[in-house]
Amino acid sequence: MPTRADLGRLIADAQRMVIFTGAGISTESGIPDFRSPGGVWSRMKPIYFQDFVASEARRREAWDRAFSGRAGWTGREPNAGHHAVARLVASGKCSVVITQNVDNLHQASGVPPEKVIELHGNASYATCLECGERHELDDLKALYQATGDLPACRACGGIVKTATISFGQAMPAGPMARSEAATLACDLFLVLGSSLVVYPAAGFPVLAKKNGAALAIVNREATELDPYADLVLHDEIGPAMTEAAPAN
Repeated sequence: MPTRADLGRLIADAQRMVIFTGAGISTESGIPDFRSPGGVWSRMKPIYFQDFVASEARRREAWDRAFSGRAGWTGREPNAGHHAVARLVASGKCSVVITQNVDNLHQASGVPPEKVIELHGNASYATCLECGERHELDDLKALYQATGDLPACRACGGIVKTATISFGQAMPAGPMARSEAATLACDLFLVLGSSLVVYPAAGFPVLAKKNGAALAIVNREATELDPYADLVLHDEIGPAMTEAAPAN
């Protein structure tokens, strides 16, 4: 049975790692995952992108959720797993972190923003759907609480939405292309805390493996890609990564 030491040897031998993270790395910071019992979508139904755009009532519901923090995606601190990833990026061994998470914790742990590819966006700020202008949540919340008016873009007056990719919203072309390029260039693709059921993102580990890279998966539960991986650990990510990639 593979061990944390085996993972450490794979990491030590790698020259061009890509790390791919899912909700499982952030549950250790107290952030709920999406699909398991007690996860976000078992407590509140997702608001589809088309409904957000078309309905003022649905936009108000979405902003009430965002400003109340009910989804629990923001306001937490990075854990040992995030810090281990940040060390690997700082060492130059890991080229990029591809993440399905929207919690900003990789950046908070010290990974430079340009080294984080966010496939599903970021819940810690908002953007205009028309012109792309960035808006900080604290500013939007203060205005919303003072006036009750739905957030609108200060630059063009367009609809403003948290910078997450909602159900029904197109995956961002730029991050997908960057992820594919990084995947094809890596010699080790390390999955941390993803169930690998959401496509097209879950296709990247397969692409890496087919292109000759080693594939390692660290996740508490089994995934459909476990049989194809060179190493699988059903383990807690923080402790496993602290041992496999210790601080110098």
